[in-house]
Amino acid sequence: MHYDIVIIGGAIVGSSVAYYLREEGFSGSIALVERDPQFSRAATTLSCASIRQQFSIPENIRLSQFTLKLFRRLKEEFGADADIGFREGGYLILAGENGLPILRANHEAQMAEGADIVLEDAEALVRRFPWLSVEGITAGAYGRSGEGWFDAHAMLMLFRKALRSKNIDFITASVTGIERQGKRVAGVTLDNGERLEVGTVVNAAGPNAGKVAAMAGLALPVEPRKRNVFVFEAREKYDDMPLLVDPSGIYVRPEGSVYITGGAEPEEGEGPADPADFDPDWPLFEEVIWPVLATRIPAFEAIKPTRAWVGHYDYNTLDQNAVIGPHPEVGNFLFANGFSGHGLQQAPAVGKALAELIVHGGYRTVDCSAFGYSRIADGRPFRELNVI
Repeated sequence: MHYDIVIIGGAIVGSSVAYYLREEGFSGSIALVERDPQFSRAATTLSCASIRQQFSIPENIRLSQFTLKLFRRLKEEFGADADIGFREGGYLILAGENGLPILRANHEAQMAEGADIVLEDAEALVRRFPWLSVEGITAGAYGRSGEGWFDAHAMLMLFRKALRSKNIDFITASVTGIERQGKRVAGVTLDNGERLEVGTVVNAAGPNAGKVAAMAGLALPVEPRKRNVFVFEAREKYDDMPLLVDPSGIYVRPEGSVYITGGAEPEEGEGPADPADFDPDWPLFEEVIWPVLATRIPAFEAIKPTRAWVGHYDYNTLDQNAVIGPHPEVGNFLFANGFSGHGLQQAPAVGKALAELIVHGGYRTVDCSAFGYSRIADGRPFRELNVI
């Protein structure tokens, strides 16, 4: 079979690419290849499903702002029943004295992009959030609007449902090989024995993106990294709590009547996750997270952990930033990879950008040139400092 475009990975990034290709007027044949149509272990559905504008570089801010605008007109885009439970609770990113210069620089970049972020000292933070302990805290950046959390599965299903009327072929299979003919990709082999002839391949394979690129003989420094999310109950209910990020990297936020927390994995010395490892590391909660929570929010000294889950980041080991666009030598192989934990919130913007690139020959809405592959080839990091 021949397809003009084969998208490898059918979760939120791949589905967004397919959706916006049709929205931009692409009339050719499209196949969306996904090995797990239930998305039981997809990075998309195992995400904490948050959106923020608090990044360190303008391009990341712009990607998330595109998605925020989509959230604002969700019913117009997907129909009157469209609902992803978006709760605009904000982010609060805290810094001590050492982290203050970076927090200030990030805030300046965010303000320049029109984000509604306020930078406050410790006293102002306590006035705003009386339940907060500012021990060791110099300042915090708080998103008053345009940040929060939502239902990841509901968002994915909006895109998948919309694709049903857009003449997309859904293929349930794993990619086992990619055939190169010189400077072009010619075919994709599937584990069901089929071979698809291709005009263009889009790598949207999430944590497996590095392996998919290697099948085409291309180097991509993206690997799965294990991330634990713990759920706990507390007597106190703080309706005004944003998603709070401690200087240690530990985060916590409300989730209905409970709270979720994570961010305890030590990045130093960390290696790729076993693709089959989805078992929570409970000692991280007991030994690392709980003491931080009890210090930052004294009422959380007495809490009850209930359950946990594990997801895998598509972690870019070079600079924890996305790789977007074509390979400079194999021009019909496109990347949409390496988001390092913020792929869900940026997927619609990336889908739109790649669709514009394919259909119109260039980026129109959000310029993603800075995320291009050339920096990977050169070993030149384009580093996002605000990775959570």
